[in-house]
Amino acid sequence: MAIVLSGEYSLPMTREEVYAALNDPEVLRKCIPGCEELEQRDDGIFAAVVRLQLGPLKTRFRGKVKLEDQDPPNGYRISGEGDGGIAGFAKGGAFIKLAPGESGGTILTYEADANVNGKIAQLGQRLIASTSKKIADRFFENLQTNLQPNNPA
Repeated sequence: MAIVLSGEYSLPMTREEVYAALNDPEVLRKCIPGCEELEQRDDGIFAAVVRLQLGPLKTRFRGKVKLEDQDPPNGYRISGEGDGGIAGFAKGGAFIKLAPGESGGTILTYEADANVNGKIAQLGQRLIASTSKKIADRFFENLQTNLQPNNPA
C-alpha cells in the first residue's frame, strides 16, 4: 500500500540551525516520537529502533535511514526502510526543503512517500496516513521545543 504525505512548518531558527539539527543523532533521538535507539554509523546511515502505535497495532520497528543529495542548508533527500517483524515492513523516502522564513526563521517543507505491507497495510490507508501525519507533526513540535534557547538539545 502506497502512502503520500506532505507538510510545511515554520520554525523560528535559521536554516543553518535547522539543517544541523536534522543531521544531529542526539537531537533526532529526542525528537522522533517513540525513538528508543538512534546511532549514526560510519557509512552515514542512521540506524534506529522506534516503537510505534498505528491504531490497534503496537510494534517496534528496526530501520535504517540514509541522507542523500545533501545541499546544506537548503535540504536533502531521506530514504529508508523499517522492519516491524510480524507487523510488516515499510520503505520510503522524503524530500526536505529549507527556505528562509520571516524574522530570520525557516520554512521547512517535505514531500514523503512510503510503501507498507503486512498487518500494517491491513489497517487501511486513511488510518496509516493520518497517524503518519500526527507523528510528523509531533516530530517538528519536538524539534522546535528542543532547539529553543532555554531548552538546548
